[in-house]
Amino acid sequence: MNIEVKVPAVGESISSGILSVWHKKDGEQIRKDEVLFTLETDKVSQDVAAPEAGVVHLKAAEGEEVKIGQVVAEIVPAETPAAPKTSPKKSAAPKPAEPAPAPEPAVPSPAPSPSAPAVPAATFSSMTPSTPPSANSRAVRKKLSPLRRKIAAQLVMAQHTAAILTTFNECDMSAVMQLRKDLQEVFLSKYGVKLGFMSFFIKAVVDSLQAVPAINSKIDGDDIILNNSFDIGVAVGTERGLIVPVLRGCEKLSFAEIENQLVHYAVKAREGKVSLDDLQGGVFTISNGGIYGSLLSTPILNPPQSGILGMHKIQERAVVVNGQIVARPMMYLALSYDHRLVDGKEAVTFLIRVKDCIENPARLLLDA
Repeated sequence: MNIEVKVPAVGESISSGILSVWHKKDGEQIRKDEVLFTLETDKVSQDVAAPEAGVVHLKAAEGEEVKIGQVVAEIVPAETPAAPKTSPKKSAAPKPAEPAPAPEPAVPSPAPSPSAPAVPAATFSSMTPSTPPSANSRAVRKKLSPLRRKIAAQLVMAQHTAAILTTFNECDMSAVMQLRKDLQEVFLSKYGVKLGFMSFFIKAVVDSLQAVPAINSKIDGDDIILNNSFDIGVAVGTERGLIVPVLRGCEKLSFAEIENQLVHYAVKAREGKVSLDDLQGGVFTISNGGIYGSLLSTPILNPPQSGILGMHKIQERAVVVNGQIVARPMMYLALSYDHRLVDGKEAVTFLIRVKDCIENPARLLLDA
């Protein structure tokens, strides 16, 4: 009996998604639990595995919008062919074999064009592919992915609903860099993960949120909700777009636990396995544009949060220390905040406290 492969439910508010990638071709063999297709929704991308082994017959095309519960493929279970029956009687002497007719050359079915309309993949062989864009074409039109549409809507909504203001400062990374250098070998051998910069910034943000609770708040209608948790989102860039997985209870996590969670989320993001639960409930976000070379930026709030910290590239610059001009590894910091709820004094106090924590990292280790 053929097995139907349906689009799985991926969240209460999600009714459809885009079947972005088939990992098997029509008529191809697949093993049980092997990834069959990738479903992309307005929140996450999810790989869907085959429930059984067999031969796959596709019923939807790449790029097609599919509903939750829709049958997008069938799997014909693999069967062991029966052994041929042998007759106990002696068979007559075989007649001389007649020459077999020459086989006709196989004609491959045409591959679908990327610009072809969304049709069930099983019908591709009977269709003439559309003409590909010419070599001198100056533009190509394609649909926004659900995740990209969601990101766009969130960013526009943040700009329209919050009074976003950004304040800047800079911090000397010398102490953190030296501390990492001194502890790295012991830390790696003990915990199996490297000590990175992000764990210091997460700890600094938690310390600063505890000192300035207004930034750990949010507006809900005519009310202010003060968060007692310290669940910090860390923006991660993926091939499918920006996602913000959340580290829960950061005030209780050690540096090693934070670093292990960051590695865990990085692997999940790379494999497209970040779930909705991983992205929900953050109270504050940290975005590190420095890994791409950004020297300075004004990060946009992640609604309904009231603050986001932007980290940037570490660059040696001339600074004055004790009346002397010296070269130090400096990083610009940017705090964007909702001015409806957070006053300028509170925002500046928060950012200076983050700076102080980073420039005196031993205190963070003692408090951990």
